[in-house]
Amino acid sequence: VAAPASSTYADAARKAMPAVVNIYTSKAVRSRNTLLDDTILRRYFPELAERAPARRATSLGSGVIVSPDGYVLTNHHVIDGADDIEVVLADGREMHARVKGVDPESDLAVLKTDGQDLPTITFGSMEGLQVGDVVLAIGNPFGFGNTVTLGIVSALGMSSMP
Repeated sequence: VAAPASSTYADAARKAMPAVVNIYTSKAVRSRNTLLDDTILRRYFPELAERAPARRATSLGSGVIVSPDGYVLTNHHVIDGADDIEVVLADGREMHARVKGVDPESDLAVLKTDGQDLPTITFGSMEGLQVGDVVLAIGNPFGFGNTVTLGIVSALGMSSMP
């Protein structure tokens, strides 16, 4: 009796993982002083508003390289407001990235690095995609290494509501 074949997605994950990147962002953030909401206080002490200390806020997300010359797809919320973006590849290479386009409504962003001959993800075809098909999501959201999760296509042709 032949043993049943085990279901594994390891080969698909292993093929995609080199194209998954960490995205580190930072931005200057001014602390808000609620005392400055008082118009009388602001009128007599305008220099207080100028002393609001700045700090650096950092965030971490993941993305995927979609072209060998360094285009990366990520979520808009990962890079929103960032003034410095670094991309770290699975092999440890670090590259500066700049925003090339965003779509806040769909939460997508396109970044560009100066890399060349980078590993890329292979896009599948939407033609045969059906509700109920199995899909994989691969990321590195916490910088621990790649994570893989399994999902099911729950709807097709969704558009934003007015």
